Amino acid sequence: MKTTLRSLLTPTLALALLTALACAQEAAPAAAAAAAAPAATHTKKTLMDLFHEGGWVMYPIAIASVAMIWFIVQGFINTSRKRLLPIEHVTQLRELFKAGNYVGAYAFAKSNASPICDVVRAGVALAPDGKNMTEESIVSEITRVQGDLMGSASYLSVIGVCTPMIGLTGTVTGMMSAFETLSSSGVGDPSKLSGAIGEVLVATASGLFIAIPAFIAYYLLRNRISNGIHDVQEVVGGLFRSFPYEEVSGRKIGDEEIYAAKPDWNAAASQPQA
Repeated sequence: MKTTLRSLLTPTLALALLTALACAQEAAPAAAAAAAAPAATHTKKTLMDLFHEGGWVMYPIAIASVAMIWFIVQGFINTSRKRLLPIEHVTQLRELFKAGNYVGAYAFAKSNASPICDVVRAGVALAPDGKNMTEESIVSEITRVQGDLMGSASYLSVIGVCTPMIGLTGTVTGMMSAFETLSSSGVGDPSKLSGAIGEVLVATASGLFIAIPAFIAYYLLRNRISNGIHDVQEVVGGLFRSFPYEEVSGRKIGDEEIYAAKPDWNAAASQPQA
């Protein structure tokens, strides 16, 4: 903890020292100018001015901001109930299960792309192999769906972690530029020193400006995914409740190819030896 505090306080103290030097150098010329001429109007910086002032780190931060917006919009769309549990898919599957048309339910689930259809298809296909195999197949497919959704949302966490580090890189390079200005021209040119300090502040603020909403969106999406997966499990559990495993045992419902056949003990003996 002491090492972490020391690493955070060191650049902060250095930045405060540079700011104090710049203010001290600008105070005397400003007072003389105020006595000799009327005060100059302050020009407000535009967004592009701040972007250029932040230095080269603003380009990866801008790319990260666009990616953040993309993953947020995509995540909220993919985790909506309309995408996870389309009402028309749920209604049709329930009607087919009520009619005992499991072959039709498999065909419908395979021809329609949605998480609920993928889970039902995986379960119906292995229903002839028994309850245990069916439940394992359903759990495996639900885990895959959850992994796909969390995989996209996890990029927001990556953006939230990386953008402050990118901003910190701009802070370090700005401080290096400020110290280089001090070593080359001393404290006689405060404009160059203030420009380097501006790069430090803009880069750090920009990184935090992207990281904070990225983390907020990540945790919101994670909760939405958990709730959506729970809804999928509830619907699938209702469909397979009291499923007639004994009556479909040994039959072929889906079109998945079965690779494991009965053992042929004579095959190994009939092969010629090298």
